[in-house]
Amino acid sequence: MTARYDVAAIGNALVDVIAPSDDAFLTAEKLVKGSMQLVDQDYAVALYSRMASGMETSGGSGGNTIAGVASLGGKAVYLGKVADDQLGDIFAHDIKAIGVDYDVPRLVGGAATGRCMINVTPDGQRTMCTFLGASNQLTADDVDPAVIEGSSIVYLEGYLFDPSEARVAFAKAAALAHGAGRQIAVTLSDSFVVDRHYEALRGFVETQVDIVFANEAELLSLYRTDDFEAAAKQLAASVGIAAVTRGEKGSVVLSGEARHEIAAEAVEKIVDTTGAGDQYAAGFLYGLAKGKPLADCGRLGSMAAAEVISHYGPRPLVSLKDLAAAKGL
Repeated sequence: MTARYDVAAIGNALVDVIAPSDDAFLTAEKLVKGSMQLVDQDYAVALYSRMASGMETSGGSGGNTIAGVASLGGKAVYLGKVADDQLGDIFAHDIKAIGVDYDVPRLVGGAATGRCMINVTPDGQRTMCTFLGASNQLTADDVDPAVIEGSSIVYLEGYLFDPSEARVAFAKAAALAHGAGRQIAVTLSDSFVVDRHYEALRGFVETQVDIVFANEAELLSLYRTDDFEAAAKQLAASVGIAAVTRGEKGSVVLSGEARHEIAAEAVEKIVDTTGAGDQYAAGFLYGLAKGKPLADCGRLGSMAAAEVISHYGPRPLVSLKDLAAAKGL
């Protein structure tokens, strides 16, 4: 059956606050460099007041990925929860303006729209503090069967594995997708997520997921080892396709016995790594939905990641479709 959408993404709908920082600021705030931690609304407000001036933009890992899919020319839809407030208005406007379908009912009378405070050090590393707010109020009722069944690939954001209601939504999406002959992809999102939900997340990956995205740290956490090759072998045996990013080492794409080593695309200067993994997934998912060879999917991912780390912000600033055409992808 022809798909209405190339990719549907389900994730935490957040507004990102991105500002330059230094290691001393992270130390003073007792933040672990390069990590993501959940915070309450009071701390989010306090941290915001102490951060340097920066930029505010619609974000959320899954939202960033689906923005990348749209930039590549893909048909995209997003499922994520925002509140009926000003930040919710901003998020909804932004995602629709880039050509992504978005029609999830707003949360009324509850938590505010979620936001992520991102401190970026001179080496481009981002350290994130996230107030989930309305975003973790997504429930199975928000998962529209017509959307899931009409999408070639359904992409699930690992960060949303924290709230139990969202896990129910994931299970519903997986059942609907597989019932319609579609594929389920998941990104592990952060080694902290893997550690918090080790048994449940690993079980979900090994029984419900067709495609996994992970970075090296997340992969090692998933199999509780420091042996990359051993962990990669286990992941390849558990899912149909695995794409593991390794920073400047590029990425490794695995499918059964097949292995593709994808070089990282050269970047003149790394400005901000926020969204690198999200855009890698965008390029890869778009390529896969269009039936491209796995190596080309990886190259599209590398291209998209390189574009986003060359500037502040987690979403492309130029047309990824045009970039891909210029590179023959």
